Amino acid sequence: MELSSFGQRFQQESGIDRLMVDLGAAMAMPGEKYMLGGGNPGQVPEVEAYLQQQLAFIANDTKKFRQMVGNYAAPAGETHFRRALAALLSETYGWPLTEENVALVSGSQSGFFMLFNAFAGECEDSSKRHVLLPLTPEYIGYADQGITDDLFTSQRPTIELLDNNQFKYGIDFSALEVTDETAAICVSRPTNPTGNVLTDDEVSQLAALAETHDIPLLIDNAYGLPFPNIIFSEANPIWNENIILSMSLSKLGLPATRTGIIVAKPEVVQLISRMNAIMNLTVSSVGAVMATDMVESGQILKLSKECIQPFYKEKVDQAVEWISEEFEGLNYRIHKPEGALFLWLWFPELSITSQELYQRLTDRGVLVVSGHYFYPGLDEPWDHKDQCLRITYSQDPATVKEGIKRIATEVRSLDTL
Repeated sequence: MELSSFGQRFQQESGIDRLMVDLGAAMAMPGEKYMLGGGNPGQVPEVEAYLQQQLAFIANDTKKFRQMVGNYAAPAGETHFRRALAALLSETYGWPLTEENVALVSGSQSGFFMLFNAFAGECEDSSKRHVLLPLTPEYIGYADQGITDDLFTSQRPTIELLDNNQFKYGIDFSALEVTDETAAICVSRPTNPTGNVLTDDEVSQLAALAETHDIPLLIDNAYGLPFPNIIFSEANPIWNENIILSMSLSKLGLPATRTGIIVAKPEVVQLISRMNAIMNLTVSSVGAVMATDMVESGQILKLSKECIQPFYKEKVDQAVEWISEEFEGLNYRIHKPEGALFLWLWFPELSITSQELYQRLTDRGVLVVSGHYFYPGLDEPWDHKDQCLRITYSQDPATVKEGIKRIATEVRSLDTL
């Protein structure tokens, strides 16, 4: 069987595939498991109860049930939800939106596959354009999205050392370069894996830079405002017609529905709609129908602010406290936890690579993610890339606490002091 170049790309091992295969294999191993490596959201009781009620209501309403599972939606996604979301964002932020500015996709990751390859890669004039990631570490899921090689360029961040063994990444605007080969700029806010939240000033500078060069700014808002609002620093959302904002229902509590949301100017929404039609006919309506009443009533904002954000803030504060206790005497730092579901641990004098530390922790039953995966487009050598781990704090407290203790024990056994 001979594959095309497109098929061969998917036959090759990728970082995200390797990660998921490793996690699955580790979970199948005998013995105790401390799952600090996944990205599954925690179960927020109030949100889970609300969604169960919605599902029961829809199941007993023939019209809504058919709307959810019995009929194809438009290629851009379920119209009632798109209209409701456009109205909510317009009322909340003053953005001039209608349903023509909103498209649904089968999860944010598939949306970025469409967007990255629509803007970057090989062009008709045989030139090649790339997506600029102005700040790494960045999401592992971006790395293998291109249907051509070298889709991304990225640069090292500035590092600000803070009190309490913390630090923060920033964009090095003095080194940031947009060229004729730059097709788009992309950031996530908050960032997976680090929990970094770009400041309003950083986002404004990126937006101005993108507008000057007539290229889009893509903002991955899967954890951000206004929902699910897993954000613990001062931040304000931004949108204009030059910005493509990606949102999601996953971290709200509906990861299995695979409902991603693109907010953009109508031309981009039409492009996504046509790609949806070719690839899927349309996208699933399950998540959109379940969330429509929540959006129309504004309950999605109330649940995000009053339930989801405090739920994760309590968890992250507790995890940081446990790390402080268990890591006493170790040479370590934590990226300032500003949002998302993760803590990013940096061991500046780690005597082995983060991949080797990952394997040793797996042998102890602790599943984490090696930091070396999170640098798409950054090919230059940098010791920092092999000194970090991503852990999730979103799971049950006993798992997180014991996992942190075992990480400390393993690192302490190495020559890292």
